[in-house]
Amino acid sequence: MLRRKIDGDLIQWKNNPDRKPLIIKGARQIGKTFSIEHFARTYRSFIEINFVTEPQFKRIFEGGFSPEHVIRQISLLKPDWKFIPHETLILFDEMQACPDCATCLKFFKQDGSYDVICSGSLLGIQYEEVTSVSVGYKEDYEMHSLDFEEFLWAKGYAQEQIDGILDHMRNLAPFSELEYGVWMENFREYMTLGGMPKVVDMFVSQKNYSGTLNEQVQILRAYEEDIVKYASGLDKAKIKNIYAHIPVFLAKENKRYQITKVAPGARNREYVGTVDWLSDAGIVNVCYCLEAPELPLKGNYNPKEYKIYFRDTGLLIASLDEEAQADLRQNRNFNTYKGAIYENAIADILFKQGYRLYYYWNEKSTLEMDFFVRDAQSLVPLEVKATDNATASLRKLVGKEQYADIRYGIKLCDRNVGFNGSFYTFPYFCAFMLRRYLTGKTGSGR
Repeated sequence: MLRRKIDGDLIQWKNNPDRKPLIIKGARQIGKTFSIEHFARTYRSFIEINFVTEPQFKRIFEGGFSPEHVIRQISLLKPDWKFIPHETLILFDEMQACPDCATCLKFFKQDGSYDVICSGSLLGIQYEEVTSVSVGYKEDYEMHSLDFEEFLWAKGYAQEQIDGILDHMRNLAPFSELEYGVWMENFREYMTLGGMPKVVDMFVSQKNYSGTLNEQVQILRAYEEDIVKYASGLDKAKIKNIYAHIPVFLAKENKRYQITKVAPGARNREYVGTVDWLSDAGIVNVCYCLEAPELPLKGNYNPKEYKIYFRDTGLLIASLDEEAQADLRQNRNFNTYKGAIYENAIADILFKQGYRLYYYWNEKSTLEMDFFVRDAQSLVPLEVKATDNATASLRKLVGKEQYADIRYGIKLCDRNVGFNGSFYTFPYFCAFMLRRYLTGKTGSGR
């Protein structure tokens, strides 16, 4: 079984005496239900209700929302299910198919006799409707496909070995040739496969890529089916059109979303809400352009200027031609598109660490930066280089009077650890440690 970070988070949730009903949202096929079912083994009784596959359970809220009423209604449908106070976990799965379920969370919290988890593959697109009546009585959790650390766990690496990567970063100690080669090979595997549990499990158990591309393609098709089935109130064809053109946007030098690349004569007002739908469904990450490279990030971006990335880089690879996976494994034939792949991978890694995504580009194209993160005191520009080219933008940003919030930068590329007094250089495979690395930094460089 794949080890997931949510495993420990669920145990921590259970150990909290003041725990609230938990709502877990995330894209389809990232392992939500499997992880919850595994966690349920810590209870004497587990009640699992799926509102999509078992629509008859939608009626259990007719007439009331109290735990006593809901349990009585469930027992009418399933008289052999056992409800043991303080030792029972109830899972309401595919919650978006039964928004009324949200109303009962308040009463389950107040009663405190049963633990409740709600989950769903498309909760994000109906989140306000689903949770509008449970404010203050629920806890939210966003789950993703496997991050790079979870991928390394799946490969069999011990935590001590993985933590050694952070030690190299903190001590500015270059990796040995062996270490560098091993971690970089693992990173290329992760970029190629992405983090979808079934894909990773196939690769790890088989010790080869056989069948993984087909599985990725099936996931892409499932996302398209979700658009057709669930994109109510919006033009489904327009959402599919945006989705299909993400590789096209990323192929451009500036990688920005441009409506003119979607369809001839297309106008932004005709596509309002389409990108938001894809983001809320957990399919894409949106990276917004800063008005200026300064803090605060959330109050300083243009909502009309953005880039769109696949939320799983393996799915980006699968959306290209059939030979793309083999090309990436052999590090060939990508030319300028290699930059898009590495940038997408880093965007995914940052998002899975809890970062929201921002970039900067000025109208004269004289200054651009792929991403921004921050430490306790300063703004940190983050440049992703497919090749070890010059870093003109980093040099323009760091230590300049007009960019007072920036004291140092970070460059991610295929190069060993280093620091030149202005910015740090880290190999790509260090990116998943950035939040831990930046925690406690004062913004004063080395």
